[in-house]
Amino acid sequence: MDTLVDAVVGINDTYWYLVIALLVIAGVTFSIWSLLVQVRFIPEMFRTITEKPSGAKDDDSISAFRAFTISAASRVGTGNVAGVAVAIALGGPGAVFWMWMLALVGGATAFVESTLAQLYKVRGGDSFVGGPAYYIRDGLRLPWLAGIFAVIITLTYGFVFNSVQANSISASVQANLGGDSTLVAWIVGIVLAVITAIVIFGGVQRLSAVTEVIVPLMAVAYVAVAIIVLALNIDQVPGMIGLIIEHALGIREVTGAAFGAALMQGMRRGLFSNEAGMGSVPNAAATASVSHPVKQGLVQALGVYFDTILVCSATAFIILLSDPQFGVDSPEGIGLTQSALQGQVGQWAGPFLSIVIFFLAWSSVLGNTYYGEANIRFLSRSKGAITGFRAAVLLCVLGGSLGSVALVWSLADLFMGFMATINLIAILPLGGLAMALLKDYSQQKAEGKNPVFRRSSLPQARGVSLWDDEEAESWQEPANR
Repeated sequence: MDTLVDAVVGINDTYWYLVIALLVIAGVTFSIWSLLVQVRFIPEMFRTITEKPSGAKDDDSISAFRAFTISAASRVGTGNVAGVAVAIALGGPGAVFWMWMLALVGGATAFVESTLAQLYKVRGGDSFVGGPAYYIRDGLRLPWLAGIFAVIITLTYGFVFNSVQANSISASVQANLGGDSTLVAWIVGIVLAVITAIVIFGGVQRLSAVTEVIVPLMAVAYVAVAIIVLALNIDQVPGMIGLIIEHALGIREVTGAAFGAALMQGMRRGLFSNEAGMGSVPNAAATASVSHPVKQGLVQALGVYFDTILVCSATAFIILLSDPQFGVDSPEGIGLTQSALQGQVGQWAGPFLSIVIFFLAWSSVLGNTYYGEANIRFLSRSKGAITGFRAAVLLCVLGGSLGSVALVWSLADLFMGFMATINLIAILPLGGLAMALLKDYSQQKAEGKNPVFRRSSLPQARGVSLWDDEEAESWQEPANR
């Protein structure tokens, strides 16, 4: 097992330089091209997230907020708690700075990929369906590459990432009970598989109804505890911020290796958490019923900030304000966060964090499963394929509860890198369509209108199947309510 882990880590250490280069190129390119859409439109992001579904003819339409919670369910999970702890343990305090930087430039990338997902969405069984596989096939006219992406995201989210989430839930419960226990791991795995089955076999409507409640509630509870920790250590906060910046920029590092570790870990864990540019969030963005593709692009850009600037920072502050000592005997992953929080507010933090992790990670399992399902539907229209996929997800949830954290995290890094590479290569040439949509949206806003998109206004977009004039007329009335 150790040999396999070392092999995967070796591949990651080399391959991720390419991934980071692509992330930076895409983020900077889209930031400049859009004149910092991820900053200029922050007030508009908060307005669009509260809009009712546009063109809704029944109660089954997915609102902008529900689509946001599906994506947030996948984003806000163990990456925000265990992942940040891993980044700090391996990369030092400087890793937090690079998470922030990735979120800043990643907001523009998230805007582009989610806007494209809305443009190229199609009608599904009980909602709209879309994502990178669809805009690669219909926009780039590369069905073979779309198929490869669909397979990779299905494996990554349905199996690898769900194993990561289950692994962290199991580790948190075991840590709270005072040590490793095979029996506890089995119990956690079985319970997790059962409640997951109840939700995912109910389709995207049931799934979004669950995430709409769980994600905001648990995120707010976790951030509230982090604020308590900040208040208890208010005099140490300036020093902590300085420590993060000093380590990130190498001011206090004596070797380039230390700087590189902070950069690599911050970028990897940041992408695992906020998923900007990875090609996962567009699958959730496509489900929303909105009057203009840009609206969901803005909502999902806000999701990057919600995930990294708010929730990831909460974990980082909890850990760094506990003055952690890193070494061979120091805890890793969720154990580091849990020990830090208990040291700050008392032993009650252990059960509290276990509850938060359970629900955040479980909601991530739900969001991840939907991403896999959206791409299974792209690959096959067979109901049996969906049923088989859901059954395989439940096995991975059970197996992840029993597995090795080192191997699971390393595989997550590798598959995440593959996904990001394909998606970034796809959205760079398609980015001009997102910019044209942003211009159309801005012009309508300047005229005092609630923006409505018509396919005829973007003739350069090939392969768009929705957004005709008749649909636009039906959107206008609900959009103005």
